Amino acid sequence: MNTPLRRVGLAMLGMIILLLANATYIQIIKADDYREDPRNQRVLLEEYSRERGKILARGANNQAQMLATVLPTNDRLRYLRQYTAGPTFAPVTGFYSVRYGAGGLERAEDEILNGSDDRLFVRRLSDLITGRDPRGGNIELTINPAAQTAAYDAMAKAGFAGSVVALNPKTGEILAMVSTPSYDPNTLSAHDGAAQEKAWKDYNADKRKPMLNRAISETYAPGSTFKLVIAAAALEDGKSKEDQVTSTDRLQVGGSELRNYNRGFCNGTPNGVTMEVALSLSCNTAFAQLAGDLGPGKVSEQAAAFGIGESDLAVPMRVEQSCIGPSTACMSVGDKAALMQTGIGQRDVRLSPLQNAQIVATIANGGERMRPQLVKSVLAPDLSEISRLDTDSLGRAMSRDAAGQLRDMMVASEAKTGGDGKRDGLTIASKTGTAETGNDPKNTPPFAWYVAFAPADDPKIAIAVVVESQDVAATGGKLSAAIGRATIAAALGGG
Repeated sequence: MNTPLRRVGLAMLGMIILLLANATYIQIIKADDYREDPRNQRVLLEEYSRERGKILARGANNQAQMLATVLPTNDRLRYLRQYTAGPTFAPVTGFYSVRYGAGGLERAEDEILNGSDDRLFVRRLSDLITGRDPRGGNIELTINPAAQTAAYDAMAKAGFAGSVVALNPKTGEILAMVSTPSYDPNTLSAHDGAAQEKAWKDYNADKRKPMLNRAISETYAPGSTFKLVIAAAALEDGKSKEDQVTSTDRLQVGGSELRNYNRGFCNGTPNGVTMEVALSLSCNTAFAQLAGDLGPGKVSEQAAAFGIGESDLAVPMRVEQSCIGPSTACMSVGDKAALMQTGIGQRDVRLSPLQNAQIVATIANGGERMRPQLVKSVLAPDLSEISRLDTDSLGRAMSRDAAGQLRDMMVASEAKTGGDGKRDGLTIASKTGTAETGNDPKNTPPFAWYVAFAPADDPKIAIAVVVESQDVAATGGKLSAAIGRATIAAALGGG
């Protein structure tokens, strides 16, 4: 009789030990993970009991523009999150929902906004002593509202899917981060559960992916905009913008033939052209041959110097890794045929719009690359400043002399680029790109790019525009240039 009882007792003891071990694991080891999980309703309900911090940006005359605020309510959730011009700024703010958690900046800076960040400890203690309702801290962004609005309006009016990213080349501040089509985060912050669920299902069922932040979470073949990287590598290798490069009308690349866009000789001559002319006319054979001559080591080294291949960049939202090789070997290029195709931004090369903006921003900044940043300052509930952005150099990607030569080449390129929005008295340095896509590229609409900075002699904005075109005959000059110029004008106060 004692033996069965002992067995039952040991089994019960074992189960109690397992239960205690599981409780310890959940409450101690996994506690932070569960607390930070956006699906954790208890945390959200607790957070809704206090006023969430604001997200704001400053426009003309340093006037604060509130992008995300709260309104008091009479229901069980005391505060309703509201977004000003929601679709315009959704890629920046993200969303905050009692049912679906948080996304974007709302998630990345949640501890500041909900008031639990250590930097707000003294203020939390003061609220406790004085009996005041606790409030979250506020986030001031680097965004230029005029540039963001101009870029979004231009993309949305045309019905384009794609992205616009603008940077201050001297500081790395993100001045605009647009993704279209967009979504309205107000529909997800509504306190009506059925309305939230319908909006969530509609957005996720939409084949155009309105909740995808194309600026940082998508990568595209860069096409001829990647010729800037090849040109930089050539300049760093000792060449100059006046050096001769091939102007041939065709190159044998592997088992296929590579041709120039006009199907003829570069600049109409078979006797060679300067690298500046080749870039201004975007001659494919010249840059494919340049890449082949440079070799995979120098091409990948220059690409890495511009930030391509980084896997841990956050702004503070994570940025998708850009690569020049296949996903299994991000910075490796295969044979010479693959290298020559890489030279014109095809094959396996894929860049995020933010990465392409970083490349032109680095050229604009004399070859020095600055860390891109979206948060300008952290503010207390009373809007007093707690901390401020520190500019962070990520090193020199190219010499100042080489960057100056590349700038001149881009100015020549802009002079030959069509599209609306050119302004007298404003010199822009730019490069367009038309990237082939799909298994049947000749019959598949390309990605249309425009990358630029201005004013060319004292850059204040660097920009990358990509449009997922619907026309097989589309080009960067036809679709994207006008959007880039409109954004530049708005940022410089001329929009």
